[in-house]
Amino acid sequence: MFKNITTKEIAIILAAFLGGLNVIVVSVLSINEGFVRLSLPLWVGLLFISMVASYIVVRFFFEKFVFRKIKLIYKIIHDSKVSVPLESKNSLFSQISIDQVNEEVHEWAQNKEQEISYLTDLENYRRNFLGNVSHELKTPIFTIQGYLHTLNDGALYDEQINKKYIERAIVNVERLQNIVDDLEIINKLESGGVTLEVSSFNLKDLALEVMSDLSMMAEEKNVELTLKEGAAKAFEVEADRDNIQQVLSNLITNSIKYGKSPGRTKVAFYDMADKVLVEISDNGIGIEEEHLKHLFDRFYRVDAGRSRNQGGSGLGLSIVKHILEAHHQSINVRSTSGVGSTFGFTLRKSKSA
Repeated sequence: MFKNITTKEIAIILAAFLGGLNVIVVSVLSINEGFVRLSLPLWVGLLFISMVASYIVVRFFFEKFVFRKIKLIYKIIHDSKVSVPLESKNSLFSQISIDQVNEEVHEWAQNKEQEISYLTDLENYRRNFLGNVSHELKTPIFTIQGYLHTLNDGALYDEQINKKYIERAIVNVERLQNIVDDLEIINKLESGGVTLEVSSFNLKDLALEVMSDLSMMAEEKNVELTLKEGAAKAFEVEADRDNIQQVLSNLITNSIKYGKSPGRTKVAFYDMADKVLVEISDNGIGIEEEHLKHLFDRFYRVDAGRSRNQGGSGLGLSIVKHILEAHHQSINVRSTSGVGSTFGFTLRKSKSA
């Protein structure tokens, strides 16, 4: 009955109640004290005056001591949600029910709680990111610094170690450059600064090209690179060829680095109606389930010591994720520790295919 009641309606109901109460009190007094009996018009007039007076008093006190404070809160909430200020709508607040105010305040509070939670997560991510960047940069910088100080202290003229130290310093400079380049790529992908040059190309040919480029690394690690039997059909896809080449390169490189020796890495293609599912699987060390949800985070390493020894920047999988998201596609991973891992992602088929 009183659902969605407005402030004006509350004042009217209370005024009617108080007006009727006043008339009853006057009636009782007139009977008990022997007051002069009033005519019907006078009773109606008395009731009307009492109701009007009660309405004015009730409305004044509600506006003065209750709804002025509520209105201030509601105004802040309302103005933060819409472009039209509350003052521009003269009778807006008087037409709004208490239930509506309660719902909007509750909704606003929930939204603010979500915003605060998001900002807290963002701040934690920023703090962790800065810590990870400084840690990743500190290791090669410290190493380069040590080599240069040693050379400067006289080792530069020692033919047995000078060339070796210079080569090691160069390796760490290249590692620094890789980190900076990868960070720049991610920043461009996140900010939309990269324009995808979408074209139609043969996905199988691209995979074979990447496998050929990585064949020397695979031979050194005694890892066999092959296409999976029964899943090596050629597909024409629409994507940025250079970016997808980097995706394949990063995923296959990881499978080689963390694979067994001897081991194998297989690339497979599966028809998914208007898409193609690409899977890169290996029989390597695998990944424990607790690490899977963080695998595509920047600088996240399952085995920090081993990963740094492999020379990676810790950004390869994060770059893969961002490239595929830029294509409006997804990537997933399934893995069993000690058995191997499989990374799968989708690409859109070419319309002409």
